[in-house]
Amino acid sequence: MLLMEENQSRPQKTVGDAISYSGVGIHTGKEVSIRFCPAPENTGIVFQRVDIQGKPTIPASIDYVQDTSRSTTIGIGQVRVHTVEHVMAALRAFSIDNLVVQVTDAEPPIGDGSSKIFVEMLDEVGVSLQNHTKPILSLKQPVFFSKGETHLVALPSDRYRISYTLHYPLTPVIRSQYLSFLVTEEIFKEEIAPCRTFALYEEITTLMERGLIRGGSLENAVVIKDDVIFSKEGLRFSDEMVRHKILDLIGDLALVGFDFNAHVIAIRSGHAANVALGKELLNHFLNPVSTYD
Repeated sequence: MLLMEENQSRPQKTVGDAISYSGVGIHTGKEVSIRFCPAPENTGIVFQRVDIQGKPTIPASIDYVQDTSRSTTIGIGQVRVHTVEHVMAALRAFSIDNLVVQVTDAEPPIGDGSSKIFVEMLDEVGVSLQNHTKPILSLKQPVFFSKGETHLVALPSDRYRISYTLHYPLTPVIRSQYLSFLVTEEIFKEEIAPCRTFALYEEITTLMERGLIRGGSLENAVVIKDDVIFSKEGLRFSDEMVRHKILDLIGDLALVGFDFNAHVIAIRSGHAANVALGKELLNHFLNPVSTYD
């Protein structure tokens, strides 16, 4: 039984038409394509590897997360899709419930390193309301995850808000950044979606040795060294880094699989911690007996 406020629901949604985009995958470096395909009510969001025999599908669910190093990977067995968080963030902002996301390789195209291209795809085809409804869940008590210097807590709220504190004490150009946003379609499109992934210069060699970021460049990432920022166009916001962390958190928590209202407060969290909080939230909603009594 799901723990929710009575009468909190909205119509389910899918996209108005199919739409595709092609570009480079940030980790594989290959040319890859993504296609959003409308889906019937109660399908959920599923990723489909159309490059594999049988075209297997993977539900976009926290239960299928297989890896969280530098990005979020979902999979079943050996069939995987990497770096789903930028897609999922855009779908969550638009409240898309039912969609088949077809990809031609093990990851979607990275675009410019943000969710901007996926927002543009959704804007182009629009959203289609469906006949069935979807509940909007509300917390009855705090849910949290903490490990070392990473902390996340979801507090009861009548809206969905994320407050994030980023802290890089040894990197002068970043230091500490804090922002708090309501998660709405309009705010996401204007304030969060354009914000690109970033990496410290010192991390790049390690990532390359692990066979990652083969498609990475200043076209799709911001690179930071000490007090210098390398990017194709400079920063889009002075605090673009914390905004991208919020983008990632929205995308990772979208894997919980349903809408919920909460004030999520995050300190120095990344994909592993985001997914851990998502699992705690899922358990909270599916098992409503209080553990705090």
